[in-house]
Amino acid sequence: MSQLHQRVTALLSEAGYRGDEPLAVGLERRGLPPFSLTRGLTATTPVYAASLSKQMTAACAALLVRQGALDVESPLSSWVPQLPAWSGTISLRHLIHHTAGLPADHKIDAITTGDPDRTSSGIIQALTQFPTPDHPPGTAHVYSNAGYVCLAAAVERAASRPLPDFAQRHLFAPLAMPDTRYWTGPAPAPPGAAPLARPHPAPLSMGDGGVWTTLNDLLRWGQALNADELGISELLQTPGHLDDGTPLDYAWGIGVRAHGAYRVYRHGGGWTGLRNLHARVPELDLTMAVIATNDHTERRVPVINGLLDEVTSSP
Repeated sequence: MSQLHQRVTALLSEAGYRGDEPLAVGLERRGLPPFSLTRGLTATTPVYAASLSKQMTAACAALLVRQGALDVESPLSSWVPQLPAWSGTISLRHLIHHTAGLPADHKIDAITTGDPDRTSSGIIQALTQFPTPDHPPGTAHVYSNAGYVCLAAAVERAASRPLPDFAQRHLFAPLAMPDTRYWTGPAPAPPGAAPLARPHPAPLSMGDGGVWTTLNDLLRWGQALNADELGISELLQTPGHLDDGTPLDYAWGIGVRAHGAYRVYRHGGGWTGLRNLHARVPELDLTMAVIATNDHTERRVPVINGLLDEVTSSP
């Protein structure tokens, strides 16, 4: 057993993962063989990406910005005209950095209880029932799944094609991510995917979630962004700010953190019975991910932190 395999096994045990819990852990650093440890899954088993989808939605938006087809300062009302008049005060930039002031997700979920698949159209319809946002746009950072559903709608309108099609053509195919896709149903999951805990199938909304991927593809995604293969990494890694200039530690669908002397871009995803976490350190050409498909905890966090300790302390 390699030293890294021993260390990852120890980190999983220290975090409280049992040997019979399905999970996948991977690490890749340019110039070295990729590493993976899997139990009950494989490195090519499709799993629900949950909120890891946000950075892929943001990447689609960034490509359209680069093409001149999308202006992040344009109002949401230009792209989703069925929303109330308050959407004219919200820019796409607000959506990207979670500063739009949209009604809290739990309020929206209370309205969409009759939409068991939690579709994008259901969420946008729910937003039309709110007379005002929760707070003025640009004044606070409040994480919003609905904001990324709206961003996805804007991407589709700017691209003049469905988000799954645009992402396949401009992200997943060019980057050789064969097992990654936005899934819109009607089945709750793509063929061969790891099942989620019953009775909670993954939602079918796009933008906030919607992507199904694999450990191998997540590592590929991270390394592609580290190498700026899409030509948008600088933009994606640019932290946002409030309208008064207050800086945020959130960029385009990814958190911006420090680990020792290094800048780390990381984001997690979660759904009932699922937890994942993806992190990358461009300066080290490093990407890592943890996926657990029978998890309701935050045990993934110390695993990633331990891996970062291990790699960033190495000479």
